[in-house]
Amino acid sequence: MSAISRGSGPAARAEKEPSPRPVAQPVAGGSRARRPFQLRQPSSPLITGLAVATILASVIFFWAWRSGLPTGAAQPTWFAGYVDVTVSPPYAFEAGATPGTRDVVLAFLVASPQDFCVASWGPTYGLEEANTALGLEKRISDLRSRGGSAAVSFGGARNSELATTCRDEGKLRTAYQDVVERYEPAFIDFDLEGADLLDQAGGERRARAVAALQGDRNSSGKELPVWLTLPASPRGLTDAGIAAVEQMLQAGVQLAGVNIMTMNYGASRSISQGMLEAAKAAADATHDQLSIVYQRAGINLSREQLWKKIGLTPMIGRNDLPGEIFGLDAARDLKDYAVELEIQRLSMWSLNRDATCPSSEQREDASFTCSGVDQGGSRFSDLLGSGLPGRMD
Repeated sequence: MSAISRGSGPAARAEKEPSPRPVAQPVAGGSRARRPFQLRQPSSPLITGLAVATILASVIFFWAWRSGLPTGAAQPTWFAGYVDVTVSPPYAFEAGATPGTRDVVLAFLVASPQDFCVASWGPTYGLEEANTALGLEKRISDLRSRGGSAAVSFGGARNSELATTCRDEGKLRTAYQDVVERYEPAFIDFDLEGADLLDQAGGERRARAVAALQGDRNSSGKELPVWLTLPASPRGLTDAGIAAVEQMLQAGVQLAGVNIMTMNYGASRSISQGMLEAAKAAADATHDQLSIVYQRAGINLSREQLWKKIGLTPMIGRNDLPGEIFGLDAARDLKDYAVELEIQRLSMWSLNRDATCPSSEQREDASFTCSGVDQGGSRFSDLLGSGLPGRMD
């Protein structure tokens, strides 16, 4: 996601940007009415009522599954900031002291350099090493005891996501399963950039493995929401990003949503376009693209339902590219925009950076421990996360 941490890197812009596409409108389906089936013996009102309730529940569940929507109630807008687990000094996410810090997305799980089919936190900490050296599992437990929630993110830009390097689908599925069973995250997130995003075969392996794991979890009564986090420009997703969404849907993954990285735009942002305006343009374009993608998959969603499939993640303060600064006012206005449209998810890169840099640290590039702007007494996490109607889980 940003070049400033061991587990992340700048959003890849090598992918070809998509040409504008027409916005397709959902098509309503219908069925012909049938004559009610006549039972020979009348049922009791209780039995009839139970039968009707069972059928209705089955229809609702099937519709939710076919639409790719979570089977629970739709969540209003919520916020969860990313935490780079491997950065030193560590960010004390377990404190969960404010509405903007109580829900977190822990990043990034990648392919271990020692075994490409085993997950590690960055290239440095295996799952057990993260437990002993970083106290990760206890910290997650402490956060939850304070009413917070934790999700986990695979990928990032600097290291390889598991599906890119692990060619054995059985082992790949096991690697994802090991993470899910160890941490029981609120959802799993795939931050796909650079080579991870461009690798079509790896994307298909990932989609099949995730679909199988999600199916197993659903069968045992445990939901496994899945988010894709993808690079975006003011014109929306790249062609490779669209392909990643299509791969997941074709494999049968029930996507909770697509979270776009509203950051590091480069030449795709016009000189007259501010960072807030670029983020809004990216969201609008992504909404139109997803309408077409879902229709191609045979899933018709309304405009309102599509907004609930979208997340926005700015890089707070100074971005990796020169001249790109996402300020406090932009954070406040982006939250208002998300709430107005009922966009489901807000995030930020990253909670580690949510502070003014020390006066001794005069730099023009992005830091992994401070935002690069004078925040005064404000925090981006408060501006983006406070007062929202929803929660991550």
